[in-house]
Order: sequence, then structure tokens, then C-alpha cells
Amino acid sequence: MPTNEPQNIISTVANYGKRLFSFIRGRVNTDEDAEDILQDVWFQLSNQPEAGAIEQISGWLYRVARNKITDKYRKQKEESLEDFTFEGEDGEINFKEILLAESFSPEEESLKKLFWDQLFLALEELPENQRYVFVQNELEERTFQELADESGENIKTLISRKGYAVKHLRSRLQNLYQEFINY
Repeated sequence: MPTNEPQNIISTVANYGKRLFSFIRGRVNTDEDAEDILQDVWFQLSNQPEAGAIEQISGWLYRVARNKITDKYRKQKEESLEDFTFEGEDGEINFKEILLAESFSPEEESLKKLFWDQLFLALEELPENQRYVFVQNELEERTFQELADESGENIKTLISRKGYAVKHLRSRLQNLYQEFINY
């Protein structure tokens, strides 16, 4: 590692630390979780063989942070994920308001947790190829073009798979959604 790379990492931490912590904290339940994820981001940066060669450091940091948040929720399967939305052209359901809503009472928190549990159960019911496209596009924020390039599959096929996944999730979570709205 060249001698200037530790200095680059130190300046990156100084420049992005507070903003990145705020970004993460807005998507997890506790300061401790946010601090753990932030530590993981800095650790991954420090282990990059050519950290100085990263052209868009802010984009890289936020992508790693999003991935770490997603990993945390995949393991726990009970918390919120960023920008998780199923709103379609017809505007039937916007789960984002539930998933990212702040809870003010134990009952609201319990209902939100139940919603997350059911969401992850519904995701597990999907065929692997539908779940993969949905998770990659919605949660990992990857484009259909990136997925098509990676898999060699037609973009229309990937869009169709995501469409089936969204229909299943809407159907599966509709009653719970209504319960949450009417609470």
C-alpha cells in the first residue's frame, strides 16, 4: 500500500463520516447498528487493494453502506430496508410508508415488525429467479440492464419476473397492509 493511501482513507473518513452515519442511521433501528455498519464500510474501504483508484468514492461508500444494511436485514429478517416500494402504475400499494414509518407506540412497532416478518416470508415463497430479480432491482438498486448483462437473459424476461414477484407480494401482503393503514 503506498504511503499516501492511509492518509486518503483518513481524509475520506473525515469528509464522509457524519453524512454516511446519518444515511445509515436513518435506515436502522439503533445507533449501535448504524455504528457497526459504518465500521464495516470503513473496514471494507481499508481492505480495498487500490482504494485510491476508486473514482466516485461517495457513490462507492453509499453502495457499500446499502449492501451492508441489506445484509443485516437479510440475517435478521425483521427490520426495515431502504426504499422498499411496490407501488405500480395503478398506485395500488406503497409499502414504503409502512417500512420506513417511525413507530410511536409498542403496538405500531409490533405491527411494523409483523409486516417485515410477513414480507420476508412472502419473498421466500417466490421462485428463486423472481426473488433474485426483485431483490437485485429493488433492494440492491441494480438496473435491469446490469442484470441482463450479468445473466445473459433478455431484459423483458427480467422485467416480467419482477412483475410476477410484485403481484405475489401485493396479493400476499394486502390484508396486512390494510390492517396497518386502518390502525
